[in-house]
Amino acid sequence: MKKYLIIAITLVGLIACNSSDNFRIKGKILNAGKETVYLDHIGLLKTTTLDSARLKENGEFKFKAPRPEYPDFYRLRLGLKTIDFAIDSCEEISIEVDAKVFSTDYKLEGSQSSNDIQKLRKSVSNIQRKVNTLTPEMNATERNAKIVEIEADIEAHKEMARKLILQNPRSTTAYFAIYQKINNAYIFSPYIKADKPFCAAVATSYNTFMPEYDRSKNLYGLVMDAIRAERKERANQEWEKIIDNASAGYIDIELSDKNGQTRKLSELEGKVILIDFSAYEMENSVQYTFQLRELYNKYHNRGLEIYQVSLDKSKLLWQESAANIPWICVRDEQGANTKYIASYNIQSIPTLFLMNRKGVIVGRDIEFKSLDAAIAKNL
Repeated sequence: MKKYLIIAITLVGLIACNSSDNFRIKGKILNAGKETVYLDHIGLLKTTTLDSARLKENGEFKFKAPRPEYPDFYRLRLGLKTIDFAIDSCEEISIEVDAKVFSTDYKLEGSQSSNDIQKLRKSVSNIQRKVNTLTPEMNATERNAKIVEIEADIEAHKEMARKLILQNPRSTTAYFAIYQKINNAYIFSPYIKADKPFCAAVATSYNTFMPEYDRSKNLYGLVMDAIRAERKERANQEWEKIIDNASAGYIDIELSDKNGQTRKLSELEGKVILIDFSAYEMENSVQYTFQLRELYNKYHNRGLEIYQVSLDKSKLLWQESAANIPWICVRDEQGANTKYIASYNIQSIPTLFLMNRKGVIVGRDIEFKSLDAAIAKNL
């Protein structure tokens, strides 16, 4: 019976929460006279004023605004000073503050996320004040000492932020932490290796639970772009290492062709070789094959060879498609899982390599409009 009572109370609370279409903000601002206070919505692309109110003689104010579809960010604004807070669902938030310390030393009740945001914001404000003291007139010793102090403060701030993110990466606190800035530069960046796991945790949580939210899409896209950029850079670095460490200037490939005959890439040394990693199951395969055939027909008699590595999943599709191909076309029984994917750091298909007569890779991912001239130059 006790269990059912607890469930009933919980359901009543949820129904009460969902029955309200508004959230409410009330409070008191001391020593501000009868100034006007504003309620702003902080959108992804712009900030919009929702309402305004003239303070009463005792400094009291109150606002009511439509509840957001997703957790979102708002602020109270008094002159040029602001207080940031988050609305997760049906909060009724109370704020008391002295106008002299409006942006930092306020008392907020009704939202733990907003309390955490206050801590994060106050920490960054303190760091920004120190950054603002750096001037061209400072001597090198004084300046370096201040920079060391600021760097320590930033690391302490990030440690606090990391803990809050890991507590609940889906929270508005976590999102707010990811987007904080100093001197208009983000404190966390998915392009920095140490920061990426925390940015990714927030992006994944938002994308999982709120995939249609514009903030989820924006952050997830940013993190994925950083991951792609890192992979590309890593691939380029690994490829440079392979070339530096390979005495022949390339990694030899030994696979069976469409007739079951073993064909080595090294057998073609002394000729200009176009090494092609592709698949006949690609969407644009027909057009791509015609482009290769044009190059082959034009330059084969002058010494061009094409060594094509098929990454088709279907062996039958590959055999049928390559039946009338005049160049060498090989395939691993492992299909796209062939070890040569790693050896040549293939990140996408098609990927082309151009090798000169000395067995040295002289080009990678050359566009077809430039490939013709590159082949002619090396023949």
